[in-house]
Amino acid sequence: MTDTHSLTSRDERRAAGKRLRERVSRESLSHWQPSADRDPLAVLRASEAGRLIELLPLRAERMRETPFAFLRGAAAVMAADLEGLPVPGIPVQACGDCHIGNFGVYRSPEGQTLFDINDFDETLWNVDFTVDVKRLAASAALAALPRGEDKARRAAKASARAYREHMRDLSDLSPLAIWHSRIDLEHEVGRFGNGDLCERLLAEAATENADGLSRGDAPRLASAPDASDPSQWQIANKWPTIFHEGPNGLTEAVDEAAAALVTYPQSLSADRWTLVSRYAQRDVAFKVVGIGSVGLVCAVGLYADADGAPLFLQIKEARPSVIAQLALSPFSLVSEAQRVIDGQRIMQAASDLFLGTAVGEGSGRAYYVRQLKNRKLSAVAELLSESGAKAYAQLCGTTLARAHARSGDAALIAGYLGKGSAFEEAIADFAMTYARQSVSDHALLVEDFLTQPGPGAA
Repeated sequence: MTDTHSLTSRDERRAAGKRLRERVSRESLSHWQPSADRDPLAVLRASEAGRLIELLPLRAERMRETPFAFLRGAAAVMAADLEGLPVPGIPVQACGDCHIGNFGVYRSPEGQTLFDINDFDETLWNVDFTVDVKRLAASAALAALPRGEDKARRAAKASARAYREHMRDLSDLSPLAIWHSRIDLEHEVGRFGNGDLCERLLAEAATENADGLSRGDAPRLASAPDASDPSQWQIANKWPTIFHEGPNGLTEAVDEAAAALVTYPQSLSADRWTLVSRYAQRDVAFKVVGIGSVGLVCAVGLYADADGAPLFLQIKEARPSVIAQLALSPFSLVSEAQRVIDGQRIMQAASDLFLGTAVGEGSGRAYYVRQLKNRKLSAVAELLSESGAKAYAQLCGTTLARAHARSGDAALIAGYLGKGSAFEEAIADFAMTYARQSVSDHALLVEDFLTQPGPGAA
């Protein structure tokens, strides 16, 4: 790992970054080929250890839908594929699962509509910046691949170029100015070029219920409750994604999550604890989220104040990051849950007021808690289908650069990246190779499912 503490001026750090090319050239970042003993399905099966077995068929079902869905659920596979590849060795707080579906729109506490990374389950400090860049570019290529290899490569290259260009801009700023920078959606959305689509996107991002939840993500109340009667507050079941009682051990998981939410305020600072204490827990239900997270314990807690104003908190199991083996050097963690919320606070421009941690009594599971309000950009598929793949990839690349510059040395990274196109050409080459591999891996998963014996087989 490069020691940046002895480096002073921006020019010196840029020069040091440039010298790193002598050890790991930018062109070498394009190199990857599957090992002879590579078995992506074995890696996926290994990642199922400790998950709730009742939900594993749903996880496999979601991953079988498309190659992109496979990539989303196969962060562990890509981490294994990246292990051992040469890297320049510039550490950042990495997202760890940096695909284009893990960027989202949300409202800051000040009311700004921001675009940012929105998933931190795999986040980890002290990981080379290229790990996130490669996963982002590969996901952009794979999402655009149905529209042709040329468009796929352009999307991948656009994400890396935007990253390089914005990192260079950020390298001229002070650490404090970098920390306060953000990606304002209303300013950036013009990149998409489609005026009608931009208007719909901004309108959708601004649409929130009274409780701060965007409509697409919100759990529903079973009925309009009487504020004075706590027993009337209940989350409506929406099988198979939201429910109170499930097969086998899922009900116990809900009970444990509810108990963990009771202790969670103890992890908060005094100002956050004061805010949370004005709400009372009314109901808790299991919530199945995403693709890669299916099988982990996740629940949503319904809270209300004395006058009936609702608040939804999400509690989710935190497990070791799948990119742990990619850390540039070993280091200790307070807990996996603390790793997640620390990573979110470091990488996001405006983090959740309610971030906290808890431990499951009996199971010892580590949990993190956040407000259930942030939403994924549901218009991703529409943007891609309406020739927005390149512009959207640029937006994600710009956003990732801002997130990395908060923890990494922007001048050092910018010095390595340079002013020319060598970096993005190499990343685009890698992305296309990996996108094609993901198509093959997805086909393996589908074939494996088709060859499995049915329920009545001997």
